[in-house]
Amino acid sequence: MYFSLIEIFEIFSSISFIVYGYLSFYSERMKNEFLRWGISKFRVIVGISQFTGGAGLLIGFSIPFFTFISSLGLSILMLIGFILRIYVKDGLLKSLPALSYLVINLFILQDSYYMIL
Repeated sequence: MYFSLIEIFEIFSSISFIVYGYLSFYSERMKNEFLRWGISKFRVIVGISQFTGGAGLLIGFSIPFFTFISSLGLSILMLIGFILRIYVKDGLLKSLPALSYLVINLFILQDSYYMIL
């Protein structure tokens, strides 16, 4: 079985966000990061969004509309995350993962847009 580049991006992004969503609830390190960023009251919402978005990308392999909605939501989430990292002066190195996931999910979004037309 061969996967296209966009499918590899979808699998990578979905697994990553499911894991990050899980860690938002159970990792002390992640809880401390939300405190440091000053957004601890949003930790549960972000975790649910990450987990749901990742699961939606997987469901999207069967129902393409889920890919569109999930990649749109994850793109918005990563744009906010990137802006937040710049705002708290984390620097480029710490901001790069959010920017990378933003770009990946924008590629997925663009591809899924043409799939649902």
